[in-house]
Amino acid sequence: MTRQTHTLAAEAVYIRGIRANLHQFVQQAIQVFFVGLVIGMERNVLPVLSQDFGVPRGSFLFLMSFVVSFGFVKGILNFVAGRLSEHIGRKKVLLLGWIAALPIPFMILYAPSWGWIVAANVFLGINQGFAWSMTVTSKVDITRAEQRGFATGVNEFAGYAAVGIGGLVTGYLAVIYGPREALFGFGLAVILTGMLIAFFFIKETLPWAKVESKEHANGSYAGHKPRFPAGVSEHPGTWEIFTLVSFRHPTLNALCQAGVANKIADALLWVLFPFFLHDQGLDIVQIGWVTAVYGMVWGASQLLTGALSDAIGRKKPIIAGLWLLAMGIAAVPLVHGITAWTISAAIMGIGMALLYPNLIASLADISHPNWRSSALGTYRYWRDTGYAIGAIALGLVAQWTNSVEMAFWFTAVILCVSGGYLALRAEETHPRINPATP
Repeated sequence: MTRQTHTLAAEAVYIRGIRANLHQFVQQAIQVFFVGLVIGMERNVLPVLSQDFGVPRGSFLFLMSFVVSFGFVKGILNFVAGRLSEHIGRKKVLLLGWIAALPIPFMILYAPSWGWIVAANVFLGINQGFAWSMTVTSKVDITRAEQRGFATGVNEFAGYAAVGIGGLVTGYLAVIYGPREALFGFGLAVILTGMLIAFFFIKETLPWAKVESKEHANGSYAGHKPRFPAGVSEHPGTWEIFTLVSFRHPTLNALCQAGVANKIADALLWVLFPFFLHDQGLDIVQIGWVTAVYGMVWGASQLLTGALSDAIGRKKPIIAGLWLLAMGIAAVPLVHGITAWTISAAIMGIGMALLYPNLIASLADISHPNWRSSALGTYRYWRDTGYAIGAIALGLVAQWTNSVEMAFWFTAVILCVSGGYLALRAEETHPRINPATP
């Protein structure tokens, strides 16, 4: 067999498409489900019981500190994961993410103060930055461009449905076994199961990206040519990619700022939404149901919204999602009762579903396979640093005004402005709808 024949035979193994890689596609969805359960277990119990860990009532900035540590660490590790996976592969980075999660249940169980919870979320940030990033990158590696919205929709559906389920299940377990014991047992079982599945069943997907890169280079790529940014090196350095995605390219810049805005909103819904509901008289199980509706509607709707963007483009669903999310958040202080708050949570979930997977798909559309993982890592750096930015800003707003409601209004305004900025600055990225000019 000649070297050329051997190369062609090897590349034939790395055919892109969901059907051709269905087993691996499903395995990656299972992975992100377990990753979502890890963060979901913190979405209900910890904010409500913060005073048991020594957080004074009304100290909103102190309360938000565990999200600050998570956001800064996850943001940085998203970028590190993207660059690292282009050198050592996606699977090794995924496994590193699971190893980093192992201390979390023990730190929650034995925490003598809120400082331990803040420290535990440093490890949570590493876990989410490495593990969740790799599930997204791997799905993009093995699917075709016209399937990217659906693929990211499935990924984020599995992850955020798990976030909602994790919050609901740990709420019930906390009532039966106690909060620390519930989080310890649930967390350790999830982390060990996810790690074992990753080790035995996940394949390395970097070769798929390398084959796609060769097709673009030699002109054999089948399909509409994406609008890759001009003037980028074939193998750009870290700083070149970071500045391109963050500042220099108008569409990529607009996508990054929208990512920041949506995580400011999610920081509100992670910490202050359960706190607000508890202050209104809801118990921990009722709060678990309301927050679970937000997560599960967000998750389930992405099966439709990702595919929708494959049909009509990414830009319109993203803008609609930002504004619908703002509407749901603004409604929370205006309504009363568990039914009304649940409806508001569902509206927020639909808004998140419209914007969340399509921001990822949009960025992946116009990122060259040679540096796509780094570009996704840069976007995810800014997006998840939005947790820290939001936690600090919302904590200050709530503490300065002594009003949780003001934090809801503040967030709604940010989301409206973000949607307008993206509408003015970004172009459509779907290669079929807006292909590169020959």
